[in-house]
Amino acid sequence: MATALLLGAATVPAQAQLGSTTPVRIGVVGPFTGPSADFGVPMLNGIKLAVDEINAVGGYLGRPLELVVKDDTADPDQGRKVAQELLHEKVVAAIGFCNTGVALKAMDLFQDGKTPLIVPCATGTAITAKYPAPESYIFRVTGRDALQAPFMVEEIVKRGWDKVAVFADTTGYGEGGYNDVVAALAAKNLKPVHVSRFALGVKDLSAELAAARSDGANVIYSYTVGQENAVIANGKKALGWKVPQVGPWTLSFPFFLDGAKDAAEGALMVQTFIAEPSNERRASFLSGYTRKYQRKVAVPMAAANAYDATYLLMYSFLGIRDGNLSGKAIKESLEGHMKTYYGVVTTYEKPFSAQDKDAITRNMLVIGMVKNGAITFAYPEDAKRNLIIHRKQ
Repeated sequence: MATALLLGAATVPAQAQLGSTTPVRIGVVGPFTGPSADFGVPMLNGIKLAVDEINAVGGYLGRPLELVVKDDTADPDQGRKVAQELLHEKVVAAIGFCNTGVALKAMDLFQDGKTPLIVPCATGTAITAKYPAPESYIFRVTGRDALQAPFMVEEIVKRGWDKVAVFADTTGYGEGGYNDVVAALAAKNLKPVHVSRFALGVKDLSAELAAARSDGANVIYSYTVGQENAVIANGKKALGWKVPQVGPWTLSFPFFLDGAKDAAEGALMVQTFIAEPSNERRASFLSGYTRKYQRKVAVPMAAANAYDATYLLMYSFLGIRDGNLSGKAIKESLEGHMKTYYGVVTTYEKPFSAQDKDAITRNMLVIGMVKNGAITFAYPEDAKRNLIIHRKQ
């Protein structure tokens, strides 16, 4: 579907200053170098691809979108510093954060500054729960951990794995994910038979894995963001322990796929988007990304979520009747004044409201599986179901 048609479907402000060519400045913050760059860079690339398409058809009423990009290096203190810089540079809104701990450290700056922030990657449940929804300027276009954990626990129960070992890092992401997993297990009258917590950067978890095996675990639920997922998989292989590994979307990252190689085969993870061209919009996105960056997308979910977040922000601009892109006006437009956006991940029909700042609902999630070093659908019926666009429930 052509970008011009997509934007043409949106409401054009009645009183906007059509003569202005001043760029509309949008902040972008994420880990573009450092330990989380493997999904921070695809996020940035998805945003840039969307902005290029929008600017090619005139931007916002003749005003080009201009990105102000800041690298948080996955460090909470650096994230707060660059968030302050963005706000000083007078961006009208921002898209960003891949790491939950970084987001939680910096979010208050956007909230206090009444500058809308759309989070396309960080999944920590607390991100959209920190502020009362009607007052919150924090929006999200990815499945929060409180959705992902119960979805995967249902998969675990369905497969008959009733002795769960939880391996979670000690970051804000790991802590929040651990709590969501334990709560989801409790809802099924289960509790972990073994728990291991570890710092980022750990190189050897063989002792912890041996303990989990001794405790009778028949599945490992790993909740960490980087190469530690591969440490777990390789450690299992070294022990000759063929227990399955499951987790959130981080099991689709290159750190895991490349770091674990054959030890990653069969791992299951929660996904909002799997890189298969099941409709025209997805095919256009995947081919456009490959053409622009001369490579396939490394973390498709990060790129697709960010791409859609960028278009949702643009649609919010077009929903403001007088063309005044104030933070309050953008917030209110995101909450219900936009036309439907036919996106890559899903169709966004009223994705947000004053009471709900999460665009992704459970019906949009699927179980992905590592097969031959790539992510595909765990179930053929999900691949067929992916042909149908699922609206928010």
